Amino acid sequence: MKQRLLSVLGCSLALLSCSRDKDEATPEPSTAPPVETAAPNTTYQPAFAGQTRAGSVTTAASSYRSTVVTSSLTSPWGITSLPDGRLLVTEKAGQLRIVTAAGAVSAPITGLPAVNAAGQGGLLGVCLDPDFATNRLVYWSFSEARPGGNLTAIGKGRLATDERTIEGATVIYRAEPAYAGTLHYGGRVVFDRTGNLLVSTGERSDLATRPQAQVVSSALGKIIRITKDGQPAPGNPTFTQAGARPELYSIGHRNPQGLAIQPTTGDLWQSEHGPRGGDELNHIRAGANYGWPTITYGIEYSGQPIGGAIQQSSGLEQPVYYWDPVVSPSGMAFYTGNRVTEWQNNLFIGSLSGMHLLRLVIDNNRVLGEERLLASEGQRFRDVTQGTDGALYTITDQGRLYRLDRP
Repeated sequence: MKQRLLSVLGCSLALLSCSRDKDEATPEPSTAPPVETAAPNTTYQPAFAGQTRAGSVTTAASSYRSTVVTSSLTSPWGITSLPDGRLLVTEKAGQLRIVTAAGAVSAPITGLPAVNAAGQGGLLGVCLDPDFATNRLVYWSFSEARPGGNLTAIGKGRLATDERTIEGATVIYRAEPAYAGTLHYGGRVVFDRTGNLLVSTGERSDLATRPQAQVVSSALGKIIRITKDGQPAPGNPTFTQAGARPELYSIGHRNPQGLAIQPTTGDLWQSEHGPRGGDELNHIRAGANYGWPTITYGIEYSGQPIGGAIQQSSGLEQPVYYWDPVVSPSGMAFYTGNRVTEWQNNLFIGSLSGMHLLRLVIDNNRVLGEERLLASEGQRFRDVTQGTDGALYTITDQGRLYRLDRP
């Protein structure tokens, strides 16, 4: 018992998400002022305490340091760690590169299908096959020109032994219908614990396509769950409406640019761009409807309310957390390393318009504290991953790769 009490006392606010026995004390939210000080765009009231503007938390300056590994990337969008400690990075215009821990950037890896890089499109998220060490398979998301417009597509191929090309590249999934626009592709890809691929798709932004986030015969504005060959994954939820696609995992999303698996539970978490205000962090459940455009905490860019939208509705999921004004959350990752112990199991999210790397302390599916890292760097943080060395690596639209590690 004495040992257990000491464990509880040692679990400080920075370790709010550490593992605890069920009879140990529940951690409390931060009581410090929130990091957001700007006025919100709306007077909407949150559905529960702590849903927005959580109290701030602070990492001791002596606990970590940040280093610019390279500034030689061009609009990087996705990043993942290779087993040997190097990093695989996508660039929006269509290049795939390998970056070493020392900052050496490879020539573009050839063999990928063409991307449509107009607007928000291009070569987007990337992840490795769970069996990459033996099969060398890579999966990526990209915007593809198709009859009728563009769509979010998922590619698959083998990284050649000489690492100069992707062999046998093929498109295994297309989020139809195509649309003649260049916005809101979503574009993140991650594997779940069952070895199936989770994909985020946007609703393509325009008023004409926005309602498709609620239409189950459309793959727009959804989380998709497919096999390694692009087929609907076994165990997917059943949506009962006519024409429901069997690959759907959740619906009602706007522009989800972040996906991550919680390391201790295996649960799926997602970050999503709202309109003007109303950026969201969601805990994704199979078969759930996350509401867009029926519910939102944001408004139109013009300043007008979203037509017909409300903030709460029976049967529609509330975000675990939302930001107003926006921070434009993008790629994200849970930290499981031991290089900075106070970050254990915390969630890190790249912030574009907010120009910082977000750290969220989460316990029992609630945000208990928020911190903004690297805010003085003036960068749009696009994605973040944990390296095999236990450090965090984050990329920016301006071409930088940062490493966050112990001093």
